[in-house]
Amino acid sequence: MKNKSLAQWLAGLDAPQRDKLLNGLSEEECEALFYDWSFWARDSQLPPEGDWFCWLILAGRGFGKTRTAVEWIRGHVEGASPLVAPLGAPQRIALIADSFLDGKQTMIEGESGLLEISPPDFRPVFESTNKRLIWPNGIQAFLYSAETPDQLRGPQHHLAWADEMAKWRYLNETWSNLLFGLRLGQKPQVMATTTPRNIALLKNLVEDPQTIVTRGSSYENSANLPGSFFDKVVGRYEGTRLGRQEIYGEILSDVPGALWSRSQLETQRIKDSPPLVRIVVAVDPPVSTGARADSCGIVVAGLDAAGLGYILEDCSVQGLSPHGWAAKALEAYARHQADRLVAEVNNGGDLVESLIRQIDPEVSYRAVRATRGKALRAEPVAALYEQGRIFHKGYFAALEDQMCSMTARGLEGGKSPDRVDALVWAITELMLKNQPQPRIRKF
Repeated sequence: MKNKSLAQWLAGLDAPQRDKLLNGLSEEECEALFYDWSFWARDSQLPPEGDWFCWLILAGRGFGKTRTAVEWIRGHVEGASPLVAPLGAPQRIALIADSFLDGKQTMIEGESGLLEISPPDFRPVFESTNKRLIWPNGIQAFLYSAETPDQLRGPQHHLAWADEMAKWRYLNETWSNLLFGLRLGQKPQVMATTTPRNIALLKNLVEDPQTIVTRGSSYENSANLPGSFFDKVVGRYEGTRLGRQEIYGEILSDVPGALWSRSQLETQRIKDSPPLVRIVVAVDPPVSTGARADSCGIVVAGLDAAGLGYILEDCSVQGLSPHGWAAKALEAYARHQADRLVAEVNNGGDLVESLIRQIDPEVSYRAVRATRGKALRAEPVAALYEQGRIFHKGYFAALEDQMCSMTARGLEGGKSPDRVDALVWAITELMLKNQPQPRIRKF
C-alpha cells in the first residue's frame, strides 16, 4: 500500500463502498476500530520485526513520531508481553524528555500522548507529583528529564522511550545512564524518536547493527495535518538545507566554510564548569514581534580565572513581546547571578535599556552597537574556539545548528543568526575587550 494506512485506503474508496463497509459495523466494533492502531498506522509507524535493541525514528516535523512511540508503549502495556517481563511481574517503563515540562505536555498529556490515546477502560492514572503513570494492570512508566541525567542512575526498566534526544542538554550522560538501567526482562528495548542533528551519538546509533532505523518526512502524515502547517511552516524551509533536516529527517554534514564544525564542538563539551570569576547575559533583540518574527537571542557565558570561556545556557525565545523577552533575559541574569547584561541596540536604541530597567532598575547594563557585519564580528570568537579557549556546558542544539551553518556570508536564506549573535556579544564582553578587575566568586 506504499506506506498508506488502512484508514487512508478506506478514505480513498468511493462513497457507496465506504458507507457499506462502515454501516456494517456495530457500535462496539466502531469503538474497537477507533483504538486499533494497526488500522490507523502507516507501515513505517508499526514496530519492526526481528531481534533489535533500539528502534530509532529519524523523521521530519509532523511525521507522527510521538503517536508512533505512544502506540508502541501502549501495545506493550496492553499486551503485557512475557518477552518483556514474566507474566504477573510488574513492568517498568522509562520516559525521557528534554525537560519535565516537555515530557508532561507531549508524551503524557499531549494530543497524541499516553493519556489521550488510551481507551477509557484502560487509561493510566498520572501522578504528577511522582512523575509516574500507572495502568490498570499495574505496569508503571516513570518520567525523567535529560536536564538531570543522574536521576537515571539506579532505576531499572524493561522498556524506554527517548523523545527528541537530539535536543537533550546532557545527551551522552543521559543516554549512558538510561542504557545502564535498561536491564530488566528477557528483551529490554528502547525507542528513540527525534528530528535528527549531525551529532556523534545519533550517527553511532544509525551504524549499530542492533538498531532499526526508520526515516520519514513531514509529507507522509499530510492526511492528518492542516494545510496551514505546510503553507506557513514547511513552506518556509522547503528547498533549503535546513529543510532537509526539519522536513525530510536527514542527518546533515557540516556546511562547507562554516566558522564552526560539529567535531570541533564535541571536543570542547563539558558537563560541569569550574568556578567562574565573571558571568554575562547577552541579548540580541529581534527587529519585529509576532509568531513569525526572528528569535530573541539570549545566551549566558562565563569566564574562569585562567581566562577560559564557558557557554552556560541558551535561553533564546521566539514570538514574545519586547517586555516578554526582556523579562526572560532578566530571569537568566538572576538565575546565574550574572555581573552584567549586554544588549545590542542597533534597532532598539534607548528603548532596549528602558525595557530592561522597567523590570529591574538596578541591573548592571551595557548597550553594545554593531559597526561590522555579523559574520565579521563572529570570526574573532570562532578563533577563540579554534584555540580551545571556549567550552560548552552540555548540548545547545538550536544554537549549535546556527553556529555550524554560519559562514562568511551569514546563514542560509539570509536568516538572522540571533543565537550566534548573542553568543558573540557575550564572548566579546568577556574575552575580547579590556575588563575591570573581576570579583572572585565563592563556591
